[in-house]
Amino acid sequence: MADDKSKRDFRDRDRVSASEDYEVQYFAEKAGITPQQVRDLIAKHGNSCETLERAKALKGKG
Repeated sequence: MADDKSKRDFRDRDRVSASEDYEVQYFAEKAGITPQQVRDLIAKHGNSCETLERAKALKGKG
């Protein structure tokens, strides 16, 4: 089911939906990683932007 962009509110601003290509692409570009890496991080750590940012930073250190 497509995301209805006309219905916007605060509920999902802090989440990245792995099923929405444009959300994955945006986060990937912002974080400097590939869309597949974003999906892998979501699968392992959940879809919270804050958690994904921390996971990406930790992944880069190791």
